[in-house]
Amino acid sequence: MHLGYPASVEASSTPISPETTPQASIVHFQFPARGEMPPVTVSWYDGGVKPPRPDELEADRGLGDDGILFIGDKGKILCDGWSRSPRLIPESRMQEYKRPPKTLERSNGHFRDWIDACKGGKPASSNFDYSGPMTEVILLGNIALRTGKKISWDGPAMKATNTPEADPLIKPAYRDGWML
Repeated sequence: MHLGYPASVEASSTPISPETTPQASIVHFQFPARGEMPPVTVSWYDGGVKPPRPDELEADRGLGDDGILFIGDKGKILCDGWSRSPRLIPESRMQEYKRPPKTLERSNGHFRDWIDACKGGKPASSNFDYSGPMTEVILLGNIALRTGKKISWDGPAMKATNTPEADPLIKPAYRDGWML
């Protein structure tokens, strides 16, 4: 999807303390349009909080305890945790779906993938060039939770443009002897 940096991140949660994460939270990441691709909203729910139940989901099917719900212009896909068992909803859409041929190389699992890369094989499918920026985006959710504010983000400058109180969370001052 080539999302890049979000334009903004906003979060809400159960009470939060300086020492721990909240019991439950909702984080919304707003990504801008990219060329011909439209803006995208990614929403994270945890701690038992769930997104609204899709109208297309059959009455006898639940959202599950964890998983992913993709909402597109032409339909919705519901996956179990770890993106297992993706299914179009309603199930009647899945029954009509014609699977395309497999064109992407299959992984032997992320542990094996990483070990093979360390031993000089091809780069891991989720290598640091990919996973580093993705982790940076997700950590912005924690900054939005900690500040309690909507973060407007300038990714290349690594700066919350509207929230100066986020600065120490983005680039903390390290104690002497602990510099990186």
